[in-house]
Amino acid sequence: MRLIAFLLLGIFSAQCLAVDALFFNCERSERHYVETYELKIYSASKSQKAKVFVDERDLDRSDEMGRQSIKNVLINDASVLISMEAHFPPEIFDGKQYGPGSVVTMMNINRHSGQLRKTETIKGGILSASVGEGTKLYEEKCVAAIPTNEKRN
Repeated sequence: MRLIAFLLLGIFSAQCLAVDALFFNCERSERHYVETYELKIYSASKSQKAKVFVDERDLDRSDEMGRQSIKNVLINDASVLISMEAHFPPEIFDGKQYGPGSVVTMMNINRHSGQLRKTETIKGGILSASVGEGTKLYEEKCVAAIPTNEKRN
């Protein structure tokens, strides 16, 4: 699965456009819960790697709770592909010990329809115990937004 995803990223990279940034207002829903969020995607430049922000929160981050990094962002006229990985250390929650865990995420936003498809592969850790180990597929809806004097962070 991981190899196929990276091969697809390689194929799409040949069709990449020179786009500095894209902005979306997105909505995800699960059962009776609906959440809206702002998604900002900055393509890589010669001096900086690609960045992704959700509600102004940089998804490239590292602290005592783990590390998460954007691996690749590819933008073409039809879609945006984002790959990221997160790794979590062992932890104790409510007296129960959980081992280390990881999540590999692939996101594909159809720029014409606004459909966001996200595939997450969970291995180990508290997430595996709470939502289940394996690959999950989620769909969300995004609408392109117009930035207001945005500067790259």
